[in-house]
Amino acid sequence: MAKLKIGTLPDDKPVKVNVEMPASVHRDLVAYAKALANESGQPISDPGKLIAPMLARFMATDRGFTKLRRASQSRAGDG
Repeated sequence: MAKLKIGTLPDDKPVKVNVEMPASVHRDLVAYAKALANESGQPISDPGKLIAPMLARFMATDRGFTKLRRASQSRAGDG
């Protein structure tokens, strides 16, 4: 079986955000939660809890975003 990109869910103080998504994306999220539960042995009672780690992983691996973020941080440090 292929290794999934996110692992165990971190225990962090949440910020509440309401999100609307297409039904097809929600179905895929539910399917991903099931696959992750099977792989990790950790039950996922709320697939919505996967959204934050998925977004974090996406942003961490987005080279364009990383470049912009570094440039922004270096400009902030120059002031």
